[in-house]
Amino acid sequence: MLPARLTARTHRLQRPSLLAAATVLLVCVPTGEKDVTAAVHVTAADLASLALVAVTGLALLRGRLPALNRTVCVLFGAVVVAAGVATVHSIDPSTSVTGFVRLVQVFVLVPAAVLCSLRDRTDQQLVLGSLVLAALVQGVVGAKQFLTGTGASYTGQPIRAIGTFGALDVMAMSTVVSFGLIAALALALGERGPGGRRGLRLSLYASAAFLLFPLAVSFSRGSWIATAVAVAVLLLRADARLALRGAVIALALGVVAIGGLGLGGAGVTDRLTSIGSVSSAPDQSVTDRYDLWGTAVRIWQDHPTTGAGPKAFQQLRDSHAPIRLSSGSDAADSQMGFTREPLLSPHNMYFLVLSEQGLIGALAYLALFLTLLLNCLRNAGPDASGGSGAASAVPRGVRLAALGLLAWVVVDFLYADIGGTTTVLTSVILGLAIRAAFPGEAAQR
Repeated sequence: MLPARLTARTHRLQRPSLLAAATVLLVCVPTGEKDVTAAVHVTAADLASLALVAVTGLALLRGRLPALNRTVCVLFGAVVVAAGVATVHSIDPSTSVTGFVRLVQVFVLVPAAVLCSLRDRTDQQLVLGSLVLAALVQGVVGAKQFLTGTGASYTGQPIRAIGTFGALDVMAMSTVVSFGLIAALALALGERGPGGRRGLRLSLYASAAFLLFPLAVSFSRGSWIATAVAVAVLLLRADARLALRGAVIALALGVVAIGGLGLGGAGVTDRLTSIGSVSSAPDQSVTDRYDLWGTAVRIWQDHPTTGAGPKAFQQLRDSHAPIRLSSGSDAADSQMGFTREPLLSPHNMYFLVLSEQGLIGALAYLALFLTLLLNCLRNAGPDASGGSGAASAVPRGVRLAALGLLAWVVVDFLYADIGGTTTVLTSVILGLAIRAAFPGEAAQR
């Protein structure tokens, strides 16, 4: 017989959620990738996610985990079928196969593995804690880059915070920081009331407040908008009065940090102002994005039902894009110097799915996201049972985090799509969202 202490330690090491947390943290490992046109990009986080899939797959085959919820299976199956049909009818099936594999990995296999790994509250909080830790690491690096002028180029100055990611993945740091901010805020709200840990709550609030600064100096309008919407949804679902107080506090912090201390004030102000002019007087990046959206629609019109096939957008872009579309966007940092990053996607997940997987794909993804969002919104409320029942198997802080993170992804997909180092984090968030959307499954574990 093993000693009780050793047995408990061995049990902890058998938690698949450790691999899910490792997947999140390994996103921070620099890849050094300089060829964005390569067909396949494999990162340390991708390898960890595949290890998680393998471990949970074996556990399912051995009967150590219960079968997935039937609704979840239907949603996952619809995504796989849509991608498979699009691949079969692709303009270039051999190229689309790699796209099919990537889609199944990101939207089915890894989310299902994360879902299976979240067996109890410890698993759920471990994965969310890894999001907060990754955000703090990237936030510290990003803040230093801005303060020391060692970041990516922005308005001709090396002040844009990009964390451990290169200038070719300029959105990655703001994505990680946004996720950590939302997770920290939600977990802090979950510690309110009787039984809550005051020290932990204050630490999480402090983490969220700190992450506002690196998020601001990432100069990412998309991340700002998505985070604002996600936090608003989260706070309104938690407590409407708290939402108002939170807005006042956030505004005060912004005024002190940016206005009073002058930390990125001019750049942030200019970037905020530009949000209001994206329709009346768009800058070149916005104009290119509009043109890419129009290109995706024209591709879909030629392939309305099954789409042109995964990874077909970049092949058909030039034949469907207007002449004024730029050849790429400028990127520069101290490591790689100046380069042009080609525009290989429409920078809108919904248009990407529509153009590459047609109406079949669009309906499959709409069903997935809408079902999860509505269920997470409903389940994020207070426990009506007073702490018993299926919903209580997932702590309220976790349910709020899942709602906020999913809302961020849904909004961000309006002007971004999968791609880059942080893609696997979308899979982790989907797994968390499914657990929160169907909490009864956790109660069976």
